[in-house]
Amino acid sequence: MSDIDEPSGGDDAVGRDARNGSGAARRASISRRSLVFGGLAVGGLAAIGGGALVYREMRRSDGPDGTWVKLSPIVPQPRDAPRDASPAFEEPGADTTVAVWAHADDDIIFANPHLGDVIASGATLRTIFITAGDAGRGLAYAQQREAGIRAAYDRMRGSEAPWRTSEITLLSGARVTRFVPSDESRLSITVLRLPDGNLSAKGFPATGGAGLTQLINGIVPALAPIDDGPTLDAARLSDTVAELIHAGRPDHITTNIPHESAFARGDHPDHSCVGSLVRAVAPSAGVSADAVTYYIGYPSKRQPVNVIGAPLDAKVGVYQVYAAEDPVVTCADESACLAQPGFGQWLRRSYPKTEAELQLS
Repeated sequence: MSDIDEPSGGDDAVGRDARNGSGAARRASISRRSLVFGGLAVGGLAAIGGGALVYREMRRSDGPDGTWVKLSPIVPQPRDAPRDASPAFEEPGADTTVAVWAHADDDIIFANPHLGDVIASGATLRTIFITAGDAGRGLAYAQQREAGIRAAYDRMRGSEAPWRTSEITLLSGARVTRFVPSDESRLSITVLRLPDGNLSAKGFPATGGAGLTQLINGIVPALAPIDDGPTLDAARLSDTVAELIHAGRPDHITTNIPHESAFARGDHPDHSCVGSLVRAVAPSAGVSADAVTYYIGYPSKRQPVNVIGAPLDAKVGVYQVYAAEDPVVTCADESACLAQPGFGQWLRRSYPKTEAELQLS
């Protein structure tokens, strides 16, 4: 890829501020709201090995890296009954994308501008978030993030009509919550609310110190959603993800980079788990490998800047609307959003990968 010029006030400037700035600037890099990077919170110090490690991570101008943990292969279980009768079925639409992400904001950070283009085109988009992104802070915080993502979608679709909410019990036995705009049924957001796995892949004390990594690796037998939904073992989780994908009748899938990819090194462990889940179950949901696109997460910061100009302005505007509902990452304006360690780097980049481009290990 050819070099792309940095926008004004870009990564180099942020890096200089972090290295050479005043004490106030250094303190700002550890936000007064205990800045969360997808799942990192100062409230979870014990879960990732102590305050010194967190302080170092949060001072880094390019944001954190997730812990690399070996992940067991995911083998989907065959179903005895077809998924066509799923209560999660959604009416087929034009050029449908089913998007499956670990946390509410993965899509607007890593998959935009593409996400906004899909919505603007009039295509059908069914979004699924697997974890609550709660960072051990409880259901109320997870619901703030969900409100933020609905507001971000409103920004992209150009409407603030209210969203309808429903609870659905799937054939798999899982329970999900679905949000649909009252004026636009081609869009939906479905949340499973499993506990956040943390940057350490060890979860948070408030949710039993467990997440997707421990479930897939067999360290814990099941995970309980933070909204008291039915527990899921690894087989039921795979079945649930496959059922939700199939219920959307997708032409395309977008999701996080899977653990098997070289691009997953340093990513949030939840991202890697979700990408691997989708990659494993997509064929059983009737989706071919060439219809799946994987977006690089945290490690995208090491790629050249490729979102600039008007697309960057639009992307940051969407993120700022989301962040206004998330008290941990609220930013007052575009420059403040782009100055956030990690987020500023990710917002300036978006790197989709096909199956053939994953560099599988």
